[in-house]
Amino acid sequence: MDWRSLRIVAFDTETTGLNPFDGDRVIEFAGVAMDVDEGGRVAGVTEHHFLVNPEMPIPAKATEITGIHDDMVADAPTFDKVAHEVRRLLGDSICVAHNFAFDRAFLSMELNRLGLSWPDPLAEVDTVDLSIRYFSDARGHKLEQVANRLDVTLDGAHRATNDAEACGRCFVEMSRRFDCPPALGGLLDWADALGRPPDTGHFVRSEDGPVLFAAGPHEGELVEHHPVHLHWMLMAKERHEGAWRSRFPESVRRWVERYLRVRGSGRARQNAKTFGPTDWVIDSQALPLPERLVARR
Repeated sequence: MDWRSLRIVAFDTETTGLNPFDGDRVIEFAGVAMDVDEGGRVAGVTEHHFLVNPEMPIPAKATEITGIHDDMVADAPTFDKVAHEVRRLLGDSICVAHNFAFDRAFLSMELNRLGLSWPDPLAEVDTVDLSIRYFSDARGHKLEQVANRLDVTLDGAHRATNDAEACGRCFVEMSRRFDCPPALGGLLDWADALGRPPDTGHFVRSEDGPVLFAAGPHEGELVEHHPVHLHWMLMAKERHEGAWRSRFPESVRRWVERYLRVRGSGRARQNAKTFGPTDWVIDSQALPLPERLVARR
């Protein structure tokens, strides 16, 4: 299956702050669906954009960076009104974001408040990781810097639609320049991206998306709740014809290893945020600050 024929959605969020686990909320979401031609170039875009009422005052620093203030979201829908549209857009898609873990964390928290789950895309591609891999000598990997290297236009940074489209175009351009294979499996390896688990009977997707264990002591339970068991699956051996071999197939172990690297160990590079305009997106060269100022973005 050629991934270029599948739905590709680059997305971005703007938020009240940097910590989704301590009360910060989404104030803007954009998902930009992209059509890619056989030559690997963007042939068309469709924008999906929502301002979101966060049900709390927007801090002045967030307004300074994003330009979004309380009056702009006063009549906007709360997240529960757009949640199903967000899930529909991201589900069954190749999803792309700049520092994927940050935006995923915010959206997951918003969905969890409503009893909903992350929609389990076909692939989760992080353009920060791609930049680090294919521009390894670069001094920084902020979205503006990546866009400049690839001659991608980014006007009006720190608004979700502009950032999402630039992110998506950067992904498509890197896939063209750096010979991404056309098969979906090749894309996952090329981008070191998380996809769906192999169809080996060890995992199963629930009706609403999340991956469950299909067998074993945690059968029917969410994979994300049992990272220790996943680590065990990587190491487990069994005796076969007088020799030790891995208990689980290589395809399973490869997926588990990638899942733990992406989800379990914090794929996003942590960096200090001062709420200054140049620090709102990731910079892998940033120096560490006290924990309260360290966030994934």
